[in-house]
Amino acid sequence: MVQLYPMRILAFILLLFLFGNAHGQQILSEQQRSMVIDEILEERFNTLLPELMDQAGLDMWVIISREYNEDPVLKTMLPSTWLNARRRTILLFYRDAARDTIEKLAVARYDIGKQIRSAWDKEKEPDQWRRLVTLIEERNPKSIGLNFSKDHNIADGLVKTDYEEFLEYLPSKFHSRIESAEQLAVRWIETRTEREMVLYNQLVDITHDIIAEAFSEKVITAGVTTTTEVEWWMRQKVTDLGLETWFHPTVDVQRTSEELVSHLYSFSGRPGDMVIRPGDLLHCDFGITYLRLNTDCQELAYVLKPGETKAPDFLINGLKEGNAVQDYLTKNMKTGLTGNEILANALREARAAGLKPAIYTHPLGSYGHSAGTTIGMWDAQDGVMKDDGENYALNYNTVYAIELNTTVHIPEWKRDIRIMLEEAGFYGETGFRYVNGRQTELLLIPRPKSHQGR
Repeated sequence: MVQLYPMRILAFILLLFLFGNAHGQQILSEQQRSMVIDEILEERFNTLLPELMDQAGLDMWVIISREYNEDPVLKTMLPSTWLNARRRTILLFYRDAARDTIEKLAVARYDIGKQIRSAWDKEKEPDQWRRLVTLIEERNPKSIGLNFSKDHNIADGLVKTDYEEFLEYLPSKFHSRIESAEQLAVRWIETRTEREMVLYNQLVDITHDIIAEAFSEKVITAGVTTTTEVEWWMRQKVTDLGLETWFHPTVDVQRTSEELVSHLYSFSGRPGDMVIRPGDLLHCDFGITYLRLNTDCQELAYVLKPGETKAPDFLINGLKEGNAVQDYLTKNMKTGLTGNEILANALREARAAGLKPAIYTHPLGSYGHSAGTTIGMWDAQDGVMKDDGENYALNYNTVYAIELNTTVHIPEWKRDIRIMLEEAGFYGETGFRYVNGRQTELLLIPRPKSHQGR
């Protein structure tokens, strides 16, 4: 879908490139972020939503939520100046495909931003539920989509009390028209527009730059700095830039004197304040939240020993094996295949090539662990269950955290190591691409002047 850029959003996108901080990327002010978010939301409502409703076969979508207990989908629809729903917020979207129109109404006492107009005058109709029913009766939809889902947690935002109260008010003739809106909800959450992808490149670039600085002599002094200190440096850097992170960063070490441990080691059970030494292979897991999008990235660094100017060949080759697993996965990402099918194909090909892969790739976007096609989990390499999104096929214009690892035997260390990688990737009509490149060289600490980290 090709769209022209409004002048205001073009100006802000240009600001991203023209005015940098110490890393060369621009972090917009809160006011500038607000304008960009609302411009993108306007396009999503007026251009994307009608298409998605037609594809899902729903002509009405009702989203009901209460303050501080927001439906995950509704949270992505609030204007930039709304940080939460207010009281009970009810959204009603009505799509008339024959007339090519879409109504965006709020059964609330006020407009919700500029896109969703209030359709409830409490002085005329004191009962919010009765007003909602009147709007439904006036439009007489063929289907009414509600956000309940067994398979997708993000599409399951309608709480029991609101559902029961809605049914009490809704005339019985409409009950048979109620459907799960899970396909529409997931498509809304997972689908990215062209404008969002321009911004996404910048988000991932910021993420890469923070990792590059964290894994450098600016932050790490071998024999002194601990993994915990690097984690908190990354967390503080995000705060100092005026950004947020959706999970606490982790940094872990693999070295010659250690045994390969469970995958859980990267997330819990790591020894605290582990001092970083020359010869260590460092790994981080890190992501940021900005402009209502999320990143998720894992990269590797090597701490040079005295006299070394590059990483050992066995680690360089190990990274190449990790890149090869990435390639086997991404070339098998094809529209219409489910996550389990993609997983099985990629693992089969990678194993046939002599690799020892594990793939656990997840949707990425409005949420870090977002809704969409799940391609494996670290503890489900034979495929994931239906309630983890197994039955959901790959769609165009979607973003994924290409997350995986491969186990590599290192004779020099007399042990196995795990090459763990994660990069944001976009799947569109022309195929797969990385949003902002991927790591193909180990970051070195300290950094030789000629070294290029990516």
